[in-house]
Amino acid sequence: MTATMHSDTEANTVAGPHHRTPGPDRKTRSRRSRGVVGFGHWWWALPGVLVVLAIHYVATGVGGFFAFTNWTGIGSFQLVGLANFQKILGDPSKILALGNTLFLAFGSVVIVNIIGLAIALALNRTLKSRYILRVLFFMPVVLSPLAVSYIWKFIFDFNGPINAILKSAGLESWQKSWLGDPTFAIWAVLIVIVWQQTGFAMVIYLAGLAGVPTEVEEAAAIDGTTLWQRFWHVTLPAIRPAVAISTTLGIVNGLRVFDQIMALTNGGPAGATETLATQVYKQAFSLANFGYGAALALILSAIILVFAVIQQRVTRGTES
Repeated sequence: MTATMHSDTEANTVAGPHHRTPGPDRKTRSRRSRGVVGFGHWWWALPGVLVVLAIHYVATGVGGFFAFTNWTGIGSFQLVGLANFQKILGDPSKILALGNTLFLAFGSVVIVNIIGLAIALALNRTLKSRYILRVLFFMPVVLSPLAVSYIWKFIFDFNGPINAILKSAGLESWQKSWLGDPTFAIWAVLIVIVWQQTGFAMVIYLAGLAGVPTEVEEAAAIDGTTLWQRFWHVTLPAIRPAVAISTTLGIVNGLRVFDQIMALTNGGPAGATETLATQVYKQAFSLANFGYGAALALILSAIILVFAVIQQRVTRGTES
């Protein structure tokens, strides 16, 4: 009995120094640390969030407010309600600018995506020089739109390469001032936009094609399907996310095209290449009709939002 009590005492003595007062468990400590870290992350992100809110939302809201005023950019102003919008809808030049905007947006989206997808399919896996060709096709994307436009302005000039080639081929009757022709000027702008943006669509489609399993394509080929059938039933469904991204960005960029027009034609000849974006700039900053220009900008923003939402809904319905 005495030996047993002695052994228990020794055991308690040995365990005593290692015994600690119970504290917060590990889960509680990790939860607290995560809370502190998360709170710190929010503080680090707060300046960026405030800048985004100020630039994108507050500025847009202020501009939307001035769309209902007659402000000239300096001094006082008065609320005019929907007068600016009624003036826009009753001005044939603004309707023409809206038509040019939609033409450049949807024309560039269709042509850019068709050519970009064709180039991506050609440079996907087969050619040995595909990496060099990808760089060459993508190079116009990284160039300044103004620099590209001035180069094309020289090409379209009456004394430029196009008319020189026509003259050497004996087609002098076809020579013209391409950017001075009201019929062809808008097509010249479209050509420049397509030339510069095709490489961007190509890169998006190359990324989508990289995720298409080669085994599925090979199995379809073994089953005797044609090249077009493999593309339509295998490749195209697999790259629908890439199609959605490319078309959405193309529509947004096409609706707000500005640099190419200002460098090539400045909206001429006779307003044949005016768009809503160029009209916003001219009304607000050249003619000091800031309220009128803000109304045009608000209409352009609404059009971009509507078409972007419609495109996303259509793509989502196709994917499902």
